[in-house]
Amino acid sequence: MAPDGQIIAPNVYDAEPIPAQAREEIERLLTSGDLFRYTALEGSPVAQLEREFAELMGSRYALAVSSCSAALFLSLKALDLPRGAKVLIPAFTFAAVPSAVVHADCVPVLVEVGDNYRVDMADFAAKLPEAAAVLISHMRGHTSDMDAIMALCDAKGVPVLEDAAHSLGTEWHGRKIGTIGKIGCFSFQSYKLVNAGEGGILITDDPELAARCVIMSGAYEHNWKKHPGLQNSFMAWQNKLPLYNMRMQNLSAAVIRPQLPEVATRVAKGRAGHDRVAERLNGSDYLTVPPALPPEQRAPDSIQFNLAGDWSDDEARAFQTESKRRGISVQIFGLSEDNARAFWNWQFLGEPPELPQTRAMLMRACDVRLPTRLTEAELDFIAGALCDAAFAVKG
Repeated sequence: MAPDGQIIAPNVYDAEPIPAQAREEIERLLTSGDLFRYTALEGSPVAQLEREFAELMGSRYALAVSSCSAALFLSLKALDLPRGAKVLIPAFTFAAVPSAVVHADCVPVLVEVGDNYRVDMADFAAKLPEAAAVLISHMRGHTSDMDAIMALCDAKGVPVLEDAAHSLGTEWHGRKIGTIGKIGCFSFQSYKLVNAGEGGILITDDPELAARCVIMSGAYEHNWKKHPGLQNSFMAWQNKLPLYNMRMQNLSAAVIRPQLPEVATRVAKGRAGHDRVAERLNGSDYLTVPPALPPEQRAPDSIQFNLAGDWSDDEARAFQTESKRRGISVQIFGLSEDNARAFWNWQFLGEPPELPQTRAMLMRACDVRLPTRLTEAELDFIAGALCDAAFAVKG
């Protein structure tokens, strides 16, 4: 707030502060030098995080790793898919998702996404027969029709993995996102609900998949014995799987653990802030926020909205300029140079497929961060700036 009491443009890029409870544990670790998760005989900070996160999610097993990308890769490898197997992914996701598929020696097949940011079920059903697995990315926390997806995949015996990097705290029919497919993967990168700078975790109820992921993550020799409840499964896979060394280290776990009790509060604040801004944007003739599907209770820390009606590329860029002039940076996925969420920039996949529906959406879909620490006045400032910028261009 300015000295005269006026609200100035809020900083939406600073992460949530780390709880003070983390400092004592970090100091202990730095003093002891005990940073490797397998040094202690039991009860390392990483092991405690896994137990606490599994309890939070209601899952049997959790494995903390170096990133959500690592979790996705290990999950795919745990399925033991043949080299060159096709894996369906939404065409609206972050470049790390198709990258994980490529790293796992599989081939990503991109599925159309509608202007509500969710998987187009007709295109999904048409491409499913060629798939050995499905990796559903709940991009920016938007949940696709998981009832329809699971029904189709279960009927064909196709395993489903969930990229829930943006969806910690989201529920579908009251069921936690990340627990619907065989494995759910989450991120602790700084712009996520829980912030460790980097880090990830996967959850599953399947002991064989859990054991395979644990060993491949880098539980060499007999370190797998420090993961409870999987001894029979571990014996089956000892020395039979490659090691990729994607472990989390204790400092990251020390930063993450005190934030887990705050998840519910952050979810409630994030949803309230998102809905407050969405209501204002939907009152504009030029902006629209697609509604969630009825079974979904989101946990947003950002807002996505579309430029409504007929906008040229020049007008869309002018909207970005006008918003920036008012202190709010707007990312339009398809118009931001080299954006890692625009599928045509994933040149490592070769020639991009024809996906006209997704392309059209990305060219007019806008993205603004809404961290849960924002006040109502700051949220209103953001909403007003966006509406005023749209009116300045189109009004």
